[in-house]
Amino acid sequence: MDFSLNGTRYFLLSSVTKERPFLAYKELTELKYDLVEEGMNVEYFHASEDSPLVRKKVCEIIQKILSGIRVDSLVVEKRKTGPALRTEERFYPEMLGHLLQYVLNGYNLASYSEVIVFTDRLPVQKKRRAVEKAVKITLAKRLPKGVRYRIYHHDSKSNFDLQIVDYCNWAVYRKWDRGDEKTYQTIKAVIRSEFDIFQTGTTYYY
Repeated sequence: MDFSLNGTRYFLLSSVTKERPFLAYKELTELKYDLVEEGMNVEYFHASEDSPLVRKKVCEIIQKILSGIRVDSLVVEKRKTGPALRTEERFYPEMLGHLLQYVLNGYNLASYSEVIVFTDRLPVQKKRRAVEKAVKITLAKRLPKGVRYRIYHHDSKSNFDLQIVDYCNWAVYRKWDRGDEKTYQTIKAVIRSEFDIFQTGTTYYY
């Protein structure tokens, strides 16, 4: 959350939207224990920490399920973020609300009986409440009457969907931050949006 010139240029927030069946779960479980049997202490998959070999194998599995998911990314050029938005309690929920609203606009919501939202577990209770409030407000505005919703905060270690979105977010981030599209090209077919929210904004220098 360093918005100065010393911090990273971009902050990315991404989502993976899907319906049943959850095709990647079995293969990711098999891969995890294949790697354990090969002597790797793999607890869960995390793109920035995994070795190039592990990333390659995870991306091969994600490629197989491309037809069943859509990926949306919100791109924030941090130095264009106004001072009032730079507290974590404002920044996280506001950015998440923008992303979620865009995702929901892409579906005929009347055809669903329920929407379930998973987020990675935030370490601070105050931030968690702020994020949950933003999600509830967005869902309440967008969902037709009678469509239920639930929100869960899971540790990414326990949720393969959060590990998949971590990989997708990492791939999109590498493209924007470093011009490295190697992993991005493997998931490009399902990236529905990469929205630069402050594209025409002003840069603040500190």
